[in-house]
Amino acid sequence: MDQAERLRNIIKKQELQAEEKERIAKVITVTSGKGGVGKTSLSVNLAIQLSKMGKRVVIFDADFGLANIEIMLGLRPKYNLADLMYRGKSIEDIITYGPENIGFISGGSGINELANLSREQVVSLTNRLAELDRMADVIIVDTGAGISDTVLEFVAASEEVLLVATPEPTSITDAYALLKTLNRKNSYRPEKTVVKMIANQVRAENDATELFEKLGVVVDKFLDIKVEFVGSVPYDRTMQRAIMHQAPVSISNPDSEVAKAIRRIAYTIDDQMLVEEERVGIVKLFSSVIRMRFTR
Repeated sequence: MDQAERLRNIIKKQELQAEEKERIAKVITVTSGKGGVGKTSLSVNLAIQLSKMGKRVVIFDADFGLANIEIMLGLRPKYNLADLMYRGKSIEDIITYGPENIGFISGGSGINELANLSREQVVSLTNRLAELDRMADVIIVDTGAGISDTVLEFVAASEEVLLVATPEPTSITDAYALLKTLNRKNSYRPEKTVVKMIANQVRAENDATELFEKLGVVVDKFLDIKVEFVGSVPYDRTMQRAIMHQAPVSISNPDSEVAKAIRRIAYTIDDQMLVEEERVGIVKLFSSVIRMRFTR
């Protein structure tokens, strides 16, 4: 039995132990085919809206190399995932709290080190992540933009994916490219991952409908992926001003049209959570990502 197989067996055991735990968090992965479509600002504001509804929410920044979430929140985390993996820090140590008491975890360099863990480190990481499953009701994973291996690993391992796109032709093309690449991954199981699209920065409601129809037509024709429409968010200069001032629009302008739109999406997600029969949880998500890295 080689090292990779031994670690896969360890991961499987940790997953089974996680399933026995009383609480498993809802994991939502937010992604996009290109940058500049408002993915991270939606992640932050969706977390705030869910927190206002009484949910315990943690955002995990899986965009290694960039610090967009901490910039938007005006926070500077003291520790990140690498400190949990290698430096003996606890889950509580690496969570930084922001507005509406939302938690924030920076992936840092830890994301690129997932395939290099020893047996003991895999056990330690999954045990500590099981604590996060119990601490949070919702964990939002904010990926990088595009179709890098890291983005696709997190998307393929997720139970629910929010795909953010705008009416710009390049955004639609890049969103399709992401789904096309995902569809080709051996690790992707369409029956286990629900993809939902958010139409962002739309000028009119028919823009959102047209965007979803354009993407849906080619996806239905060429891919083994079902895409659902979860809602739209209007173009609003209020959002741009909020980003400039590092003050999430759901806090600085809660009655703005853009904040109300994100609130409606949060309510939709909350309603769907009430009827879910099972969840992946953060332990299974990371276990799946580690397995994918062994098979690259």
